Amino acid sequence: MKRLVTPAVLPPAVSLALALLSYFWFPGHTWLQQDSQIYVPILEHQRDPAVLRNDPVAEEPHTTYTLYDETAIGLSRATGLDFHPLLAGEQIAARALGIWGLYLLAAAAGLSAGPAWLVALAASLGAFIKGPEVLTFEYEPTPRALAVPLVMLAIGLAAHGLGMAAAIAGACALLFHPPAALPFWAVFAVMNGRRWIRLLPLVCAIAVLMLAGGGAHQAFFGRLAPLDQQLMRMRTAYVWISLWPARFVWHYAVVAAILAAAWMRVRGNGLLMGLAAIGLLSMPVSWLLLDEWNWRLMPQLQPMRWLLFTSLAMVVLAGIAGARAVSVLEAFAWFTVAFLLPLQPVLTQDFTFRHWAVALALAALATAAVRLGAAPVAGLAAFLAVPLLGGVVNYPRLHTPELARLSEWARAATPRDAVFLFPEAGHSLDPGIFRAQARRAVYVDWKSGGQTVYLPDFGTRWWFRWEQTMTGGMRTADLAKYEALRIRYAVVKRGDEYVVYDTHTGTPALQSR
Repeated sequence: MKRLVTPAVLPPAVSLALALLSYFWFPGHTWLQQDSQIYVPILEHQRDPAVLRNDPVAEEPHTTYTLYDETAIGLSRATGLDFHPLLAGEQIAARALGIWGLYLLAAAAGLSAGPAWLVALAASLGAFIKGPEVLTFEYEPTPRALAVPLVMLAIGLAAHGLGMAAAIAGACALLFHPPAALPFWAVFAVMNGRRWIRLLPLVCAIAVLMLAGGGAHQAFFGRLAPLDQQLMRMRTAYVWISLWPARFVWHYAVVAAILAAAWMRVRGNGLLMGLAAIGLLSMPVSWLLLDEWNWRLMPQLQPMRWLLFTSLAMVVLAGIAGARAVSVLEAFAWFTVAFLLPLQPVLTQDFTFRHWAVALALAALATAAVRLGAAPVAGLAAFLAVPLLGGVVNYPRLHTPELARLSEWARAATPRDAVFLFPEAGHSLDPGIFRAQARRAVYVDWKSGGQTVYLPDFGTRWWFRWEQTMTGGMRTADLAKYEALRIRYAVVKRGDEYVVYDTHTGTPALQSR
């Protein structure tokens, strides 16, 4: 009788189980709390142009060079399912592939299965990359959340000499989010220059993106206008390294030093180190091309987000060094480093006693577990210790019953082309959650201002609307002005309630209680 689980099937199966653990427990997942507030309206409008047709976010998508939207819409039409479960399924699958890639990478460094899983688990705790404001494991099913794990898989496959398989994984990453895959292809192409056949997946992926391109015009050449610079510096300061606190730059200097020491100890994977080096080089390159030369492409590319590969490489190589260490003290030191980033994203900030205690305890457990042949136990323990003992909370809980009732009412009781305004919301994310849940246009909100980096005219339009309506709160006399701007409903929050005013009648249309 054949075995149901063969050795070849076991690592992908374990990766899927760990992906489910990471999705439902830690680092977790969110919906409509980050960039999915932008992507979901775009998808809804592309699936049905009558939906959100008066909303600039949906009307001016920045998804020209990606198959993220085509894939989601195709799956939705084929299955009849809403975008949330479909994108969540894609996110879990991508995480499983990424975790498998991390395991392959650690195994290729000479580790047996147990220590290799420990390294993969440590890296799967995720890390918040301060400065560029990005994650190694994204919480939301955005294009980058699908592409980065595919890059991890590609690195792992390449580490085992599976060059063509790595190229296919890298090409898939490019199809979902080209900026995330560019560092991989820059290094992989150099390392495989004489094996040109391995570059065919890249050529095919580029051809597909060119043929499938559609959406708002994104300008790549020329310099940013002074107003664009001003708006981006205000709304998307993380793009400009000149606006970073100095401790962020010093943090990456510390990360680079640890990474260099770990690489010298284990002589780590050349492809991974190449990506890590590109991440570090992105800081001076971004400063030169954006802060000094104001090249319009740079805010769209956001090269400093490649620092996620630098941080990831530090965790992976430190974990490998700990697993391969000869002495107990050396193993303890390397494992301490490997568990730092999930607890404190900026190493140059003051650690609390709580963070140090958890990092040291996990390092001691990992050191003992490796020597006792139970290495994965330490990795699984970290998934409990970091959130419960370390007190790490990755994201707030923004969804409320009152906001859900408001969205349900708007979707059922207002015209499809109605425009809403939240004049007192400020930087709150409530309007973006409402836009996606209610499928109703929002005149302006803070989150959508991030689109300024992608579309040359969006920032001016967004800022004009913001100054028109969002700078002085709401008075009853403002309802007539809102109506003149074709805003049908104004929503204000009173305690936990939402009160909706009909700008035409000047009277409340709904109280969410």
